[in-house]
Amino acid sequence: MVLTSAGGLFISIEGPDGSGKTTQARMLQEKLEKRGRRVLLTREPGGTSIGEEVRGILLNPLFCEMTVPCEIFLYGAARAQLVSQVIRPSLEKGTIVISDRFIDSSIAYQGYAGGEDPEMIHTLNLWATAGLLPGKTFLLDLPVEKGLERLQSKPGEYAGGDRIERKNEHFHRRVRAGFLQLAKQDPQRIFLVNAEKPPEKVHEQIWGQVRDLL
Repeated sequence: MVLTSAGGLFISIEGPDGSGKTTQARMLQEKLEKRGRRVLLTREPGGTSIGEEVRGILLNPLFCEMTVPCEIFLYGAARAQLVSQVIRPSLEKGTIVISDRFIDSSIAYQGYAGGEDPEMIHTLNLWATAGLLPGKTFLLDLPVEKGLERLQSKPGEYAGGDRIERKNEHFHRRVRAGFLQLAKQDPQRIFLVNAEKPPEKVHEQIWGQVRDLL
């Protein structure tokens, strides 16, 4: 079921770095709130005080020695806290929850791009979230060069990009390929969006799907 019995809806927005996820998450939040819906926007890693501390560790370029298994467990830990403390209670109250990244990102980044087993990552995270998956996922797709180009002008906490954004182009190509593979495997949940278009056009594609869900 996409909607919970209380009317809650869990949406995730995924995509490679530079795809415009944060912009689209905020635009969707504003559209829903203008229509009187109760909306919670959160992000990964983060969304809780514990998760934000973990985020600082994961994205800090100083920790370049971090292994992929370490990444997997840190992302999973932050996600477990976010689901238990924020997402599930909000859904039970009938809130629409929009998450900037969720399990698919771990599978794409640490699995397909990082070289670890995607199935293992999926299983581990289903345990961490007690089986929670988004009712709908919007995958913002664009060529890697475009995404990396956008990152050059993106304001951020870390000059030159965070630890993940600084990885080489080959890594980011594997991330994109991983996301596209996930969309192919689960077309009912994952809706592919052309993120090369202007933000307003991208939002129209997303809103058309969300409107139908509601």
